[in-house]
Amino acid sequence: MPQIPEKVHELTVGQLSARSGAAVSALHFYEAKGLISSRRTSGNQRRYSRDALRRVAFVRAAQRVGIPLATIRDALAELPEERTPNRDDWARLSRAWRSELDERIRQLGRLRDHLTDCIGCGCLSLDTCVLSNPDDVFGERMTGSRLFPERPARERTSDR
Repeated sequence: MPQIPEKVHELTVGQLSARSGAAVSALHFYEAKGLISSRRTSGNQRRYSRDALRRVAFVRAAQRVGIPLATIRDALAELPEERTPNRDDWARLSRAWRSELDERIRQLGRLRDHLTDCIGCGCLSLDTCVLSNPDDVFGERMTGSRLFPERPARERTSDR
């Protein structure tokens, strides 16, 4: 991993990419989404403060566990003076995200366990399909792969 001398307080996008392991395009995307920020030089080049390394690490760790970028951005915006997240911040936020992740894990486990219930033809035409119709929400009203009931003929013709 390339070392950045301590006297260097700002990083180019290439240096930030090399140190963080994030592609330059990902860093530009993170910046566009408000996850990191830079200043522009007189030559219009981006310069990132050294603390951007920790912010990028925070974003990437949260992404790896499935936290949406909008949620990450909101969490970073809650930090005082938009400071760099530290260990305590991660502990607090990860506790808050835990129940959301537990629910996703439960849903994925249920989908995995019922994957063989799919007839595999692509139309998902079983009466109760746990992939396209979780908890059989539509099963009481109809059967088959339709997720929405057909509208009466007079409604369809009035749309024209």
